[in-house]
Amino acid sequence: MSFRSALLVAGIVLAGLNLRPAIAGVSPLLDEIMTDVGLSPAGAGGISTVMVICLGVFGPLAPLLARRIGLDRTLLAGLLLLALGVVLRVLDGAPVLYVGSAVAATAIAVMNVIMPAIVKQHFPHRLNLLTGVYSSAIVGGAAGASALVIPLENATGHDWRGVSALMAVPALAAALLWLPQVFGRQVLPPQGPRPIRAVLRSRVTWQVTAWMGLQSATFYIMLTWLPKIFLDAGLPAGQAGYLLGLTTLVQVAATLGVPVVAGRRASQVPYVMAAGVLTGLGYLGVLVAPTTVPWLWMIVLGIGQGASFALALLIIALRPADPAAVTALSAVAQSLGYVIAALGPLLFGYLGQVSGGWSVPLAAGLGVVGAQLVTGWFAGRPATLGKANL
Repeated sequence: MSFRSALLVAGIVLAGLNLRPAIAGVSPLLDEIMTDVGLSPAGAGGISTVMVICLGVFGPLAPLLARRIGLDRTLLAGLLLLALGVVLRVLDGAPVLYVGSAVAATAIAVMNVIMPAIVKQHFPHRLNLLTGVYSSAIVGGAAGASALVIPLENATGHDWRGVSALMAVPALAAALLWLPQVFGRQVLPPQGPRPIRAVLRSRVTWQVTAWMGLQSATFYIMLTWLPKIFLDAGLPAGQAGYLLGLTTLVQVAATLGVPVVAGRRASQVPYVMAAGVLTGLGYLGVLVAPTTVPWLWMIVLGIGQGASFALALLIIALRPADPAAVTALSAVAQSLGYVIAALGPLLFGYLGQVSGGWSVPLAAGLGVVGAQLVTGWFAGRPATLGKANL
């Protein structure tokens, strides 16, 4: 591998590492944030809901920016905006908390959409491998954030605001690493008919979108509420945070290996089904026995959710014929999918509040996993979203 290619891979990996800490790092600190800011459980769930809504609403900005300034410059802008949002949300008051979260999530939305296209543009012949590498970086960032925020609080003596502000540092580091790509020649999509309008006419788009939304909903529910569930079950805060870190760490292995294997086959249905079943078993374990071998439930859940996430990114990259169409499909699937997913943490928290426990919301979560399996069967079937059927 040449130095230029190695620098590209390093930039993609570091950018991927920044796509989840701003979201995953909130969950272990949720009790502290609720006390400090004065939020109800539903209001605390609203932090993740605001962020996931922004992931959906602002994703369509990505194709517009990519057409005007190119994919590489769009990624740089996203990293800088992410750093700004992370710093903004730790200022005093609930409104600023929500606004800063929205700014950070808007940046993540844009980067989420363009990352599959960046991989297809720079590494078209290593798509499976690089999809696994950067999706592993994404969940690795989530694992690190969820596992380390409490130890960082203890080690530095900072409260949740100081620790959260530190998440701007890796975003700025990634921006510096990506600068060489920005000063190079920018590859702009063709300025013909907008691909995003074309992909809306394909049934493949809607199949992928429905599955993307449901698998994201099951992921963000657990990302937001898992530590709280374990805390209420009697586990200490540190252990609850480590358990969330464990499930996201297990996702790293799943996301690294699954795309390499699944991408070699025309159909991804067997992998999609297996991932959904494992996710459901993880939910069931937390529902039935949250303090009995919780590490086992987290491993099972991590394999299922990590595989689902990696398969979603792989399918988005595989179905279209070129990077412009990848960006368009990614914008539709991730934007509308995250709008669906945004309801998950909010409704989960509301059900927990009105029922006085976590059994009812976890049972509802199992129902969402069932719907994920149904839509995943359609999304995983062989199809090509190319120029002929756009």
